[in-house]
Amino acid sequence: MWSWQTILMGFCFLVFLLVARHVSMKRPKLFWVSAGAPLVSVILSTLLVFAFKAQHHGISIIGKLQEGLNPPSWNMLQFRGSHLGLSIKTGLVTGIISLTEGIAVGRTFAALKNYKVDGNKEMMAIGLMNMVGSSTSCYITTGAFSRSAVNHNAGAKSAVSNIVMSITVMVTLLFLMPLFQYTPNVVLGAIIVSAVVGLIDIPAACQIWKIDKFDFIVMLCAFFGVIFISVQDGLAMAVGMSIFKILQQITRPKTVMLGNIPGTDIFRDLHHYKESMKIPGFLILSIEAPINFANSTYLNERILRWIEEYEAEDHKKQSSLQFVVLVMSAVSTIDTSGVSIFKELKKTVEKKGAELVLVNPLGEVMEKLQKSDEAGDFMRPDCLFLTVGEAVATLTATIKSQVSNHVV
Repeated sequence: MWSWQTILMGFCFLVFLLVARHVSMKRPKLFWVSAGAPLVSVILSTLLVFAFKAQHHGISIIGKLQEGLNPPSWNMLQFRGSHLGLSIKTGLVTGIISLTEGIAVGRTFAALKNYKVDGNKEMMAIGLMNMVGSSTSCYITTGAFSRSAVNHNAGAKSAVSNIVMSITVMVTLLFLMPLFQYTPNVVLGAIIVSAVVGLIDIPAACQIWKIDKFDFIVMLCAFFGVIFISVQDGLAMAVGMSIFKILQQITRPKTVMLGNIPGTDIFRDLHHYKESMKIPGFLILSIEAPINFANSTYLNERILRWIEEYEAEDHKKQSSLQFVVLVMSAVSTIDTSGVSIFKELKKTVEKKGAELVLVNPLGEVMEKLQKSDEAGDFMRPDCLFLTVGEAVATLTATIKSQVSNHVV
């Protein structure tokens, strides 16, 4: 149910916090204005609610909270019982989510302040923190986005701020809890919103849109998921879409047709370099990903499709395909499925009256192809070259030599 009193109070304190932040940004010497604004908001809003009994007029308050520190609970730890399996499953899921959130938040603020985050240390810290916290029945904790944003907005520079905050929370739990009974929840929300607003980088979002549309969609899903659902669900959506993109890139590797730039021995993508030209009788393809069981079938089908398209085009020009040149400079690894595909592809190409040529296969790829070539007809010296230019020049000279011998 909407409450105009809550909306009015939240809007007023949000404006106050944003103005304080703006003042501190314009005049760095007044950094204490932004740092002290959240505390002033809490104190002032609590006094207003207490003075006007605003809790009876639609404004939600924190209410009475239990004082004191949690008692030790390590004596309650059990490794038996009907709930042990459920506890293990819940612990694994919440642990993964808390680690993901903590590391993601840490990298966000590291990017803002130009420092590095060690993922291993982050995981060790979060794990140790939860092990100690579980001894006193604490909730599972992580590097929460909202609290990190508030800490960042307050001007914290080091981990000493966490020590001060911990001592302050302990003192508050022991002695000051009754003072927060009338603190309105809307002011706490305004503090978090004002801190998060400073993290929104519109120019960076526009840059992502220009560079990669899919990454922009992932960013929007994470942004709106965190705002309207939860941090965990927002991150899960973004991670899921990113994994989908990675799987798509693995199973659908990029393969491009190369052409020669006139006047040079340089070969580039025909799509990107409009001045590049095809070499008659040559189909030059560049494979730009490792070859494995996940993409070997797709690569085979894609290369055969290239060959069919090339033959259909050359049929109109009354010419024939003589060489299929595969540039493998970007193929860092290959497995047995990939090796098998090359054997099948060689047989298919030879049936079409052409020859399969490899350019610059790397060490591991070369070694596996040689081990699989027991007959010695696959890795012949005349089918292996270091550069595309060398391959085209040598094979063209071979064709001319064969033609002249045939004429004679």
